[in-house]
Amino acid sequence: ELQYCFKSGERVDAVIKVGNKLVCVDSKFPLESFTRYINAETEEDKKRSKREFVMAVKQHISSIADKYIVPDEGTYDFALMYIPAENVYYESVIKDDDFSGDKSIFSHAIAKKVIPVSPNSFYAYLQVIILGIKGLRIEEKTQEVIKTISALRGNMVKFIEDFEVLGTHVDNIKTSYERAEKRLDKFEDKLAKIDAIEQKKIENVE
Repeated sequence: ELQYCFKSGERVDAVIKVGNKLVCVDSKFPLESFTRYINAETEEDKKRSKREFVMAVKQHISSIADKYIVPDEGTYDFALMYIPAENVYYESVIKDDDFSGDKSIFSHAIAKKVIPVSPNSFYAYLQVIILGIKGLRIEEKTQEVIKTISALRGNMVKFIEDFEVLGTHVDNIKTSYERAEKRLDKFEDKLAKIDAIEQKKIENVE
């Protein structure tokens, strides 16, 4: 259900009914703050905008936890924060580390029981949640679900690292191929010139 309304008057972007309870999904995200961070030109600007971005995301996570985790109104003891683009999710969650001695975005989110998801990972996380609570009381299994999701994030980090290494190898192969292709073109040009010279010699003899 979209734009689900709580007794407080707060509206969450969507709820998904799983069993007899609701998983809240918030799709808002501080994209302007992210854009400033990505487009920062100097190292100093990048650090400042990174700090502002991390703070904005953490505040948003806390807001989701306060507004949309409402067990008294039939929600589960966690909520999903939908990040609308894979590159934003990658920078925010996958590459995220502890910043200036504070908790990372992901650590803060898990502590608040807010699970960050992206377009590609949304379905996978829902499956983890459904499998984790199927036939069991969610109150008894929440921490196990959170641990499983943390492990899933770790697997995603490892996959992306391996994928980037593969991408580097592919780029190197492409570069080597292009160099070899240029050398082959030069070699063919030389052969053509030699062939032309020999042809002229034959014509002069005739």
